[in-house]
Amino acid sequence: MSNKVTTKPSMFSLNAGAPSISGGVGPSSSAIPSGPNAGFARGQRPCSNCTCSPGLLSRKNRRTSLFLKQYSRRSSSFNTSPRKSLSSESIYSSDTICNTKNVNTTKRLEKLRYKMKENDVAVYIVPSEDEHQSEYVSLADQRRSFISGFTGSAGVAIITRDLLNFNEIPEGKSALSTDGRYFNQASQELDYNWILLKQGAKGEPTWQEWAINEAIEQSLGSGKKLVKIGIDPKLISYKGVLAFEQQIRKSIEQEGSEAKVELVPVKTNLVDQIWGEFEDVPKRPSFELINLKEEYTGESFQSKLKRLQEELSKSHTSSILISALDEVAWLLNLRGSDIQYNPVFYSYLVINNSEVKLFANNNYSPEIKKFFQESNIKVYPYEEIWKELSETTTILKDAKETILIPETASWEIVRNLNNCKFKQVHSPIDFFKSVKNKVEIKNFENAQFKDGISLAKYFAWLEKTLVKDEQLIDEYSAAEKLIEFRNEQPNYQGNSFETISSTGANAAVIHYSPEKDNCQMIDPSKIYLCDSGSQFYEGTTDITRTMHFTTPSQEEIDNYTYVLKGNLALEQLTFPEGTDGYMIDVIARQFLWSKGLDYRHGTGHGVGAYLNVHEGPIGIGGRTTLLNYPLKAGNIVTNEPGYYEDGKYGIRIENDMLVEPTNLKFGDKGFLKFRNLTLVPYCKKLINAKLLTPEEKKSINDYHKKIWSLLNGDLDKSSCEHAWLKRETSPL
Repeated sequence: MSNKVTTKPSMFSLNAGAPSISGGVGPSSSAIPSGPNAGFARGQRPCSNCTCSPGLLSRKNRRTSLFLKQYSRRSSSFNTSPRKSLSSESIYSSDTICNTKNVNTTKRLEKLRYKMKENDVAVYIVPSEDEHQSEYVSLADQRRSFISGFTGSAGVAIITRDLLNFNEIPEGKSALSTDGRYFNQASQELDYNWILLKQGAKGEPTWQEWAINEAIEQSLGSGKKLVKIGIDPKLISYKGVLAFEQQIRKSIEQEGSEAKVELVPVKTNLVDQIWGEFEDVPKRPSFELINLKEEYTGESFQSKLKRLQEELSKSHTSSILISALDEVAWLLNLRGSDIQYNPVFYSYLVINNSEVKLFANNNYSPEIKKFFQESNIKVYPYEEIWKELSETTTILKDAKETILIPETASWEIVRNLNNCKFKQVHSPIDFFKSVKNKVEIKNFENAQFKDGISLAKYFAWLEKTLVKDEQLIDEYSAAEKLIEFRNEQPNYQGNSFETISSTGANAAVIHYSPEKDNCQMIDPSKIYLCDSGSQFYEGTTDITRTMHFTTPSQEEIDNYTYVLKGNLALEQLTFPEGTDGYMIDVIARQFLWSKGLDYRHGTGHGVGAYLNVHEGPIGIGGRTTLLNYPLKAGNIVTNEPGYYEDGKYGIRIENDMLVEPTNLKFGDKGFLKFRNLTLVPYCKKLINAKLLTPEEKKSINDYHKKIWSLLNGDLDKSSCEHAWLKRETSPL
């Protein structure tokens, strides 16, 4: 999770009285003014040459003591001075002086609207994904982040150009739609040009509805003129296009109007055309490939290919296009490093009978070259995939044959298939890789052991540094120290996402991650949340622990215990085959719900085998799409309920669980269960034992006993981490 968040106040503090769109939080739904001072409240003036958002400038009672200035400029070096404030204010204050700046998007939007005019587009869509529909993308594909200033991993930007505005500088609106994980973050990062659309919030339009409604208004306002909504066809799935076009028809019918709206492909990305005027445009990386040996994969490429061919025969075809990067990597038993934290490489794969064509620009070793030759894999430049697709009709052995393309295939892929017959399916490889084999499961256990050791050392060191040694440590430096501990473990290949190291109110920002020169000192008197993961050859980990190093409040203790009870209830669940993650999500939320509390994210996601930390198709949560993907033995899924009190603290407890068979049967239907693979103790200071049942206490004590027995032998008995682990795993 490579998205960085700065701890800035909400940009909406200056627009508190303005109406919002469909009940959402945001500025007025009327046209947003442009200009360097647009959006500032009466009586406020921007500082000289400042690009701070109005929210940043609305911060009241800014502290500018010499002490705060000194510490706001700290980088990652560890300060060994005792905690002694030079002012009456706490040295852990989250107040920010005006040396941190949001991205001012006014000029960027202006330049983009000029390009929209050149392409006869009134509405332009900027998704988060790359052309492979990846969740996490390289810097070169972070177009939505560039145009909006919002750095979260999920969201869509929609920019309009007012067709009735004939001023020299084009005007329009801009909206950012994102989900509940990022409401807090987006409200801090977006400047005054943007409206925040909260996905899933009551009465809030989807980004598609908002974009289409804006286009309909423009069409009717301009005398029923055709209004075009443009998008880069590589960055939206064909399935998404069909749904969007259906929504256009539905919206026009509901309006009962004669508006004319059309979704059109804009092949030359408009953001790419202006990016270089503001920043050095990142280049797409293409690093050397990694050969993952069978001792880690548990299955050869030939075996995987045979399984795939058998699956293709059920659809009466022998041809398939694979476009998801993790699917290409899994099938070929290769890994890369083209996207930070995700061991994948930019590629496409076309399979026709026994012929396999890989389209990639990465260098590779003589060993991999030999593997390609022996496996009849032909390698072509990445860009030649479009020529390949356009010639598919001559490649297929039978003109009547159908090529399978994944549900996530881009619009551009379909546009290049010409008249070739194709069928969209959920990629069989997605199902294959989600079920881990015996070798992979054993390797996952080894990866969890390594991370258990690393995190025990980390939390012991952090507590000692903050409490016993009374030293200062900031969030970013702490996260870097965790990498040092993980680096001690063999086969460590880096983090599986950017560490969420968050103190106090920052922990309430669900996907917060600290910046080197703009983060807070960890306050031992407040909750500390650390969500982190590793990439080992053996597997991928994703673990969250919420800690308190001094004396937590009763509210924090009780809410932590409710989260823990939900985590335990889900882990201990036995369920029949065919059960999906949508059906069991309530199990983790029940104790929070009983107190009128909840959290705005899913409860779990699949985890890859030295692959993406978020892996489909399975998961646990409230998304109805999960109804289509029942959990199966061999799945590895996270268990991460939480609770977040904005401006105060955040709580999340996350374990990685294996789905296993049981001996139970009802008729011919078997039952499944979970096994917790994670080896990190819970925070005893935050557990209210009075809220636990005897069964829950036993479960926690048994878990802690297991951790102690497995890990203590690998820790120096005279070390602080040995003492910390012994204390934290002692019986309740």
